[in-house]
Amino acid sequence: MQTRYESSPKETAGMNTAELRNNFLVETLFSANAIHLVYSHYDRMILGGIMPTNETVTLNTYEELKSEYFLERREIGIINVAGDGKINVDGESFNVNKLDCLYIGKGTKEASFESIDAENPAKFFVLSAPAHQTYPTKLMTKENASPANMGAVETANQRTIYKYIHLDGIRSCQLVMGLTVLQNGSVWNTMPAHTHDRRMEVYCYFDVQENQGVMHLMGQPQETRHLWVSNHQAIISPPWSVHAGCGTTNYSFIWGMAGENQSFADMDFVAINHLK
Repeated sequence: MQTRYESSPKETAGMNTAELRNNFLVETLFSANAIHLVYSHYDRMILGGIMPTNETVTLNTYEELKSEYFLERREIGIINVAGDGKINVDGESFNVNKLDCLYIGKGTKEASFESIDAENPAKFFVLSAPAHQTYPTKLMTKENASPANMGAVETANQRTIYKYIHLDGIRSCQLVMGLTVLQNGSVWNTMPAHTHDRRMEVYCYFDVQENQGVMHLMGQPQETRHLWVSNHQAIISPPWSVHAGCGTTNYSFIWGMAGENQSFADMDFVAINHLK
């Protein structure tokens, strides 16, 4: 498990491309029968990927957590972005197929991950935040995730938003989690851009076609920076930063947050002509 520390707006404004990528981009999320995690000091969020192929992969604790088991003081949200899979939680099994979400609450001692087909393995993107109350483990399929169509062809941002972990969906201590699927011909996400100083955010880009990419915008509205992102890579977005992107073709992305509140509508919008 890697550790990423916080960066202030002032030092971020002076970073070169390599420094921006080292601080905010997670380039490797998935490899066979492995767990890749990053511990971010923004709201103590842990993000990463789990990709079982022909083995069962178990989520164990880490020395950095100083805990008997991984979820002793944490909760976790999991979204599958690839082949069908199964997650075993304290003796109970859940089928988690592509775009399904499983929430596992604080106090769960055992969690293991499997793929149904090793040739088309599941790829589980995970977000974990500190928790001070126990909520029940719950599975939500994409069909039950309140899909909402937004945007327009004229502005190249026609998209479907799926909400999983939020105040009116799966309950959690502080996690908020969902995903957005851009339609053919649409490339812009999250415009107009916004910040929310009450919580940090993570983006995980997936279904980015081969030899295509997404330009992720970050930074303060008056001091923006960009990062080129490939398929199955993630961005750590500070509370003071905008988070938006434009792809060379349509794509999908998971958004997840932790912090002071769980209101999906908590956004401080920035007019497009005010971005610099």
